[in-house]
Amino acid sequence: MKPGSRLKSAACDTEAVVIRCGEGTVQCGGAPMTEGGSETADLSGDFAAGSIVGKRYVDEAGTVELLCVKPGKGSMALDGVALVLKEAKPLPASD
Repeated sequence: MKPGSRLKSAACDTEAVVIRCGEGTVQCGGAPMTEGGSETADLSGDFAAGSIVGKRYVDEAGTVELLCVKPGKGSMALDGVALVLKEAKPLPASD
């Protein structure tokens, strides 16, 4: 996995582009995401919160960042730990 790679979920329609990568296995819907996307898997109830197109997802340490380019029923995770929505940085106040 490298920045710019497009990952597809085996459990739902979710697709994401890698912005920043680190170590570990990226999952969606409880199944590993792959570049080929030819595998199929069942959607896990623990990872069925859905993904939102245009939103960035990061791990707690900030080592992995994914941009959702196609929404789906599964939620993304890294090694079984759910990724969270990246918050926008507030703009500085103008005088």
